[in-house]
Formats: sequence, C-alpha cells, structure tokens
Amino acid sequence: MWLINSSIGRKVIMSVTGMALILFMTFHCCMNLVALFSGKAYNMICELLGANWYAVLATAGLGALTVCHIVYAFILTAQNRRARGNERYAVTEKPASVEWASQNMLVLGIIVLLGLGLHFFNFWYNMMFAELTGIAVPHHPADGFAYIQDTFANPVYVVLYIIWICALWFHLSHGFWSAMQTVGINGKVWFNRWKTIGLVYVTLLMLGFFVVVIAFAFGCAPSLHCAA
Repeated sequence: MWLINSSIGRKVIMSVTGMALILFMTFHCCMNLVALFSGKAYNMICELLGANWYAVLATAGLGALTVCHIVYAFILTAQNRRARGNERYAVTEKPASVEWASQNMLVLGIIVLLGLGLHFFNFWYNMMFAELTGIAVPHHPADGFAYIQDTFANPVYVVLYIIWICALWFHLSHGFWSAMQTVGINGKVWFNRWKTIGLVYVTLLMLGFFVVVIAFAFGCAPSLHCAA
C-alpha cells in the first residue's frame, strides 16, 4: 500500500495525523480557557468527559494518532538520514530559506513527547486513569480545576510547561504549513498564505495554553468556590 511503503504516503500520514492533533489541541485549549473564568464550569466539562465510553474511545483514538505520528516521524527521519549518507557529516552552510524548526523537527518532537508524558502524569493519570482503575488520587478524578491549581503552584512544572509550549510552537508553526504543502496546497500564492495563517493560528493557540499556565502560576485564576 502506497500510504505505508512510499515516502510520499508516509508524509501524507504524518500530515493528516498532525492536522487531527492540532484540531484536538484547539478543543483542549478552549476547554482550558474556561478554567480562567469558572472552576465549576471547567469541572462540569471534566465530569462530562470523564471515563465515559465516548471519552475513552476518543482518548484511544487520539493515542493511536499520536503513536502513528511519532512512529512515522522517526521512520521519515531515518529515511532522510540514509538518503543523505555521508553527506550529513559534511560541514555546509545552511540555506537561508531553511527554517530552524525544519532543521530540528526531531529534537522538537522529542521535547514535545517528553512534555506529553509529563502532562499525562499530572492530569490523565489522576483523572481518567484513576476513574477507570479506582486508584487513590489527591482529588476527585473529575476535579480538573484542583489538578490545574496543584500543577501550576509548582514553579518547576511552570518552567517545564513553558518550555513545552515553546517547543510546540516551533514544531507546529513549521508542521502546519508543511502539512498543507504535503496534501497538495502548494501553489505559490496559497503556500505563502498558509504559512501566514499557520503562524497566526499556532501563535494564538500556544498563547491560550501559556495564559492558563501563567494565570494559575501567579494566582490570577478564580478559585473554585468564588467562580461563577
């Protein structure tokens, strides 16, 4: 099957899974922003999702997309290294047109993956996993607001999340327009437009996550009891 065996097919899989993950991150960002206005409303969303069958199914699907994206990223990187052979050791000047993010997508991807593991540990493990298994956790599994407060009360986590968000920005700002190019939107006019759209979209998306981290780190978010 060409999607698996050919280089172009693998890039298409990378692009489609990447765009799907960006859509999920958009939903996640919007959900997080709710916590800035109402802890009760945020916890209502957490309870609605919780460990219900549709949430578990969606999580499994997202996990599959993420694994697929990561596996194909390593496959394509290894393929590109083999194609360059000994040339990759030669000292050459990088073209000005080649973005820094493009040259370091694997490193950025590894940072993103490590950040994802940290995020799973702080939230998914204490919420959905705890609800499914019944293990003892500090707060009720649906009390996502309390877990946000606990996580960003720790300065170390605040710094790690900011680094993660910055890595995500670099990774996605390149990945967004690269995905559009791979799926065929590569005309000169629309290519430049998608680069601009992607940069603005990803910047706003990452700012949304960043604002939540900073607001809770400095105690600017409402408390659960005084929230509307």
